[in-house]
Amino acid sequence: MEKVIQVPIKREDAENLQAGDYVYLTGVIYTARDAAHKRMQEALERSESLPFDMKGNVIYYMGPSPAREGRQIGSAGPTTASRMDPYTPRLLDLGLGAMIGKGKRSQAVIDAIVRNKAVYFAAVGGAGALLSKQIVSSEVIAYDDLGTEAVRKLEVKDFPVIVVIDSQGNNLYEMVMKG
Repeated sequence: MEKVIQVPIKREDAENLQAGDYVYLTGVIYTARDAAHKRMQEALERSESLPFDMKGNVIYYMGPSPAREGRQIGSAGPTTASRMDPYTPRLLDLGLGAMIGKGKRSQAVIDAIVRNKAVYFAAVGGAGALLSKQIVSSEVIAYDDLGTEAVRKLEVKDFPVIVVIDSQGNNLYEMVMKG
C-alpha cells in the first residue's frame, strides 16, 4: 500500500504502517551516521542536549556527496543501518519516530522499535542521485568538523521509502525470505 506521511512522524502514523508499505515522506528529517551517533551518545552520557529533539523525528543514515552546481545536496543514498545499532535503542527511548537506512537491524533495535511504536524504513541503495532530487534544502546543524558525517537538517518532499520493520515488529526482510 502507498502512503504519504508528513514528518516529524506522529505515533499514530507509525502505528498504522505495515512492513512492505511504500511511503512518501514530506517535511524535515535529519542525517546522522556512525561518528555523529557516537557524539550524540557521548553528549547524553555528559547530560548534554542533542543537536535536535528526537520526539517524532526521523534520522536518515546518510552522508551525502558534495552538491553539484545548482543542487541542494549531492548523491544522498542510504548507508548500512546496523552500524548505528549500538546507539539506536536509547534514541528510540528518547522518542525517535523512525530511521531510514538499508540492511538488517539487531534484535535490540527491533525490540526498541516495538517498545516505542516506531518504524524502520529502507531507502533504495544505489539510487542516491535520484533520492537527492527529493531533498528541497540541506543545512548542517551539528558536528560540522565531521564533514559528510555532520548532522544535517533536510527538508524533503515525497521522499520514497519502504517500511522494513513496523511498530509491531513485522520485518519485511524475514517475510520475503519465508516467501
